[in-house]
Amino acid sequence: MLLSVVVLIVLLGSLAYFRAPVLLWSVAVAAWLGALPVLGAASGVAPWVWGVFVVVAAVLNITPLRRVVFTGPVFAIFKKITPAMSQTEQEAINAGTVWWDRDLFSGKPDWRRLESFPAPKLSAEEQAFIDGPTETLCGMIDDWSITHEQMDLPPQVWDFIKQSGFLGMIIQKKYGGLEFSNYGHAKVVTKIATRSGSAAVSVMVPNSLGPGELLQHYGTEAQKDYYLPRLARGEDIPCFALTSPYAGSDAGSIPDFGVVCRGDYTDPRTGEHHQNVLGIRVTWEKRWITLAPVATVLGLAFKLFDPDGLLGDKQDIGITCALVPTAHAGVEIGRRHFPGGAVFMNGPTWGKDVFIPMDWVIGGQEYVGQGWRMLVECLSVGRCISLPAMSVASGKLASFVTGAFARIRDQFGLPVGKFEGVDEALARVGGHTYQMESAQDLALTGLDLGEKPSVLSAVLKYHNTERMRKVVNDAMDIHGGKTVVLGPRNYLGRAYQAIPIAITVEGANILTRSMIIYGQGAIRCHPFVLREMRAAMDNNLAEFDDAFTGHIGFIGSNKVRAFWMGLTCAALVRSPRGGATGRYYKQITRFSSAFALLSDMAMFSLGGSLKFREKLSARLGDMLSGLYIATAALKRFERDGAHQDDLPLVCWAVESALHDVQQAMHGFLNNLPNRALAWALRRLIFPWGLTLTPPSDKLGTQVARTLMTPGAARERLTRGIFVSKDERDAVGVMPIALQAILDTEPLEQKLRKLAREGKFKTLTARERLAEALQQQLLTQAEFDAVTRARKLKRDVIMVDDFDMKLEKHDEGLLERLIF
Repeated sequence: MLLSVVVLIVLLGSLAYFRAPVLLWSVAVAAWLGALPVLGAASGVAPWVWGVFVVVAAVLNITPLRRVVFTGPVFAIFKKITPAMSQTEQEAINAGTVWWDRDLFSGKPDWRRLESFPAPKLSAEEQAFIDGPTETLCGMIDDWSITHEQMDLPPQVWDFIKQSGFLGMIIQKKYGGLEFSNYGHAKVVTKIATRSGSAAVSVMVPNSLGPGELLQHYGTEAQKDYYLPRLARGEDIPCFALTSPYAGSDAGSIPDFGVVCRGDYTDPRTGEHHQNVLGIRVTWEKRWITLAPVATVLGLAFKLFDPDGLLGDKQDIGITCALVPTAHAGVEIGRRHFPGGAVFMNGPTWGKDVFIPMDWVIGGQEYVGQGWRMLVECLSVGRCISLPAMSVASGKLASFVTGAFARIRDQFGLPVGKFEGVDEALARVGGHTYQMESAQDLALTGLDLGEKPSVLSAVLKYHNTERMRKVVNDAMDIHGGKTVVLGPRNYLGRAYQAIPIAITVEGANILTRSMIIYGQGAIRCHPFVLREMRAAMDNNLAEFDDAFTGHIGFIGSNKVRAFWMGLTCAALVRSPRGGATGRYYKQITRFSSAFALLSDMAMFSLGGSLKFREKLSARLGDMLSGLYIATAALKRFERDGAHQDDLPLVCWAVESALHDVQQAMHGFLNNLPNRALAWALRRLIFPWGLTLTPPSDKLGTQVARTLMTPGAARERLTRGIFVSKDERDAVGVMPIALQAILDTEPLEQKLRKLAREGKFKTLTARERLAEALQQQLLTQAEFDAVTRARKLKRDVIMVDDFDMKLEKHDEGLLERLIF
C-alpha cells in the first residue's frame, strides 16, 4: 500500500509538474487503479471507487456535462463577484501588448524564445548619426552655462537640433523624418543625456508621447501632410498638454473640457476666416508641460461634451485630443516653471472658451472620445524609451567617472576605491547600471519587433529611474566634496538635482509601483485571468469554461512546481546554459512558478479588493520586475559575447535582482491577510527558508575593480556616452588622467621608497620630484610623466570657485596664485 501511495504521488506530481492535459490525468489514474492488484496493494478495486472515478472523469472530460455540473454554477458566482471595470481601466488594460512578461507570469519561461530574440543593433544610418550630428551636438553643449547662466539652450544649439533632424527621429522618411528604430532613438537620447539633461529632455519630448507620434498613428492624411514635415524640420515645436493642477496621475479625471458647437475662427496658419463651422469651444488649464513656453503647436487633451446632440445621441463623448496652433486666438503660453537640475522649457498653458474647428481633432471627427485609448497606447512605447534612456545615461556616466575617480583619488596612501566602504558603493553603481541598460535593451528589442509592451514599459519607468537615483547617490558619496560644489567641473551635481523630475513625470513612481505594474500585469500577462473577465463581461460560458478549467490546472501545476523546485533548490531544473550563469536560469524558473502561484493565491484570497491592497500589489510587481531584470541581464551577457571579464557584472546584476524577488515574496507572505494560507504558501515555496543572499563582498569587489580598471569590460559598460577629447573638460580628462596615474604608479612607489630611505633633503612632493631628477634617480621622461600625471590628478580632484557674487569663474586662478 505504501508503494502504491508513493507511485500515485510521483505520478500525480509528474503530471502536474509537466502540466499534462486532463485526459492524460484520467488515463494515468485509471491505469494506477488497474495496477493496484499488480502492486499487491489490493486484490481488486471496489466498484464504488471505480464509480466515483468514472463520474469525476466524465465531468472533467465531457465538456457539456462539465459546464452544467461545475463551471456553469461557478460562472454565475464569478459574474456577481467580479468588480466592474471603468472605461478608462478597460482602455488601459487593452493598451499595448504582452511579450516576455507573459512568459514570466506563466511560471515556466520559454528560454528558447528568449534566445530567439535578435540582439538590438544600430543601422549604419543610426550609427552615423550618433557618431556625427549627435557627437557634434554634445560638443556644442556647455551644461553649466545652460543651467546656471542662460537658463536655456543657446540659440545655436536650438538651431542645430532643428536643422539636423533631432526633433524628427520617430517621423517617417516620407514626411522628412529620420524614421529611426526605437533602439536607435534611445541611444541618441542616452548619449545626449550624458552631456546635458536639459538638451536630452528638449530632444526626447517631441519624439516621445506627443503630436508627432499621435499624428503618425491616428492623424488624418491632411494633418500628417501638413504637420509631420514641419515637425521633422523643426519649423514647428510641439508640446502635449495632458496634466492639470487637479489631475496628475489620475489623468482620466482631467477637468479641462470642450463643448461641441458651431462658431467662427481665423486660422493662424493661413489667415483665412471661417464662419459657422462645426467645432469645439475648449477651456483648459495645464501645468508641467515640457516645451509649452516655446511651442508652436499644442497637443491638447480634454473631456468633450455634446449637449445639443450635434454629433449624435451621446452627450458625454469622452477624452479627446486636438492639435491647436499656439498662435490661435485665446491660446496662452509663455510662462515657465523652474524644474531643478535640468533647466529646460517647461511651463503652463491655458485658455478659456477657445473655439477650434472639428478638423483640428487628431484623427478628425471620427476620433472624438478616443483620446484616452490613443494616449495609453502611445505611452506604452514612450515609457520604454525616454526616461529609461536618461537613467541609463546617468548610470553610464556615473560608472565612467566614479570608477576613474575612485582609482585616481587617494587617501591614506591608497586609491579610495580600494577601501571596502567605497568598494561596496562602487559595486552598486556598476551593477545597477548593468541592470538598467539590460532591462531597456530587451524592451527595445520587443518594440522593434512590433510589440507595445505596456507592462514592461511601467517596469522600466519605475525601476530604471529608481536605480538612477541609487546610482547617482552612491556616485555622489564616493566623490565627496568634488560633486557637492556646483560649477563647470561638477559632472554629477545637476543630475542629482534633476532626479525628482524623472521620478515624477510619466506617472509618479509610487503610483507606478503600487498600482500599475502588477495591476495591469496581473490581468494582461496572466494566461487565464483576462479571458475569464472578458467571458464574464460577454456572458460567454464556453470561453469561461475553457479558461477556468485551464486556470485550475495552472494553479495545481505551480503548487507542485514551486514546492519541488524549492525542495531541490532548483538543482534538477533544466537550464539553457551551463557555466557560471546556468544556475541563474534555474532559479528564475523556480521563482517564476512561485510568483505565478502567489499571484493566483492573492487574487483567490482577496478577490477584487486586491487592487486596493497597494502594498501587496507593489510587492507582486517587484517580483515580476526582478524576474524581468534578471532575464534581461542574462540576455545582455550572451548578446555581448559572454565575455569572462563581464561575469562579475552579470552575476551581481542577477543575484541582486533574484534576492529582490525573494525579499518581495517574504514581505508579501508576512502581510497576506489570510494567515493560514500565508503559512502554507511559505512552506511550499521556501521549504528550507530564505536561501538566496545578496551579491557577496567578493563579487562586489570584482565589480568595483572592473570600473576602476581600463579594459573591455569597462568600455562595454560605458559605451555610448559622450567623452570630450579636450582634457580641459571635466569628463574628458578622466580617461587620460586614469591612464597617466596607472602608468606612473611604479614611479610614485619608487619616490616613496626613496623618501623612506632618506634620499631626499627637501620636504614637499614637488621639491622631491625635482631633486630626484637632479640626482638622476629619474630620467627626464619619467620626470615629465610624473609631473603631467600629478597635474591631471589635480584637474580631476579640484572643485570650482567663483567671485563673491558667484558669477565670475576662473578655473586656473588658484593654481597661478599658489604655484
